[in-house]
Amino acid sequence: MVQSVQELWSLALQPEFVVYALSTIAMVLFLIFYVAPLLGATNMLVYIGICSLVGSLSVMSCKVLGIALKLTFNGNNQFVYPQTYFSLAVVAVSVITQMNYLNKALDLFNTALVTPFYYVLFTMATVLASVIMFKDWEQQTGPQIVSVMCGFTTILCGTFMLHATKEVDLPNLNSWSSLLHLPRGSGSVQRIDLAKL
Repeated sequence: MVQSVQELWSLALQPEFVVYALSTIAMVLFLIFYVAPLLGATNMLVYIGICSLVGSLSVMSCKVLGIALKLTFNGNNQFVYPQTYFSLAVVAVSVITQMNYLNKALDLFNTALVTPFYYVLFTMATVLASVIMFKDWEQQTGPQIVSVMCGFTTILCGTFMLHATKEVDLPNLNSWSSLLHLPRGSGSVQRIDLAKL
């Protein structure tokens, strides 16, 4: 368990997480300055990708701020360290970026599609960042990792299906005959009248 901002900062400076953070920043800048002007208005994954990638870094910075506040309220002032202020700046920039591009996605695309895709990509990016930073895979066995991934995939698929089918018109379920009504003129298929059965 992490007990100080400096300890969490040492985790953030591990080569694996530094590579992840720099790669994420490079991808976000590429999406913002190259891909978004070309495809942002026609492909919602551009704006959602920006939000999700930036969001994964903001969650890690929020972790630093949360620990700093907890320790400060317990009498161990963590606001004497520059890492706390750096994390605060990262949170501020990332939240502004997320709000900007999420609003663009919501303005241009159907909310019923934006929401599940954002949920899925944000969650995946955040879990990946957390696994890299805290090296969660070192304490789990193969079956545990597979079990977590299966559960994660099930939740993501279920969320997508719920949101994707939110606006689908279903037949009138008040009457069984509406379910058994088949179109006329398609060969020998006729409407089944349940009253005569």
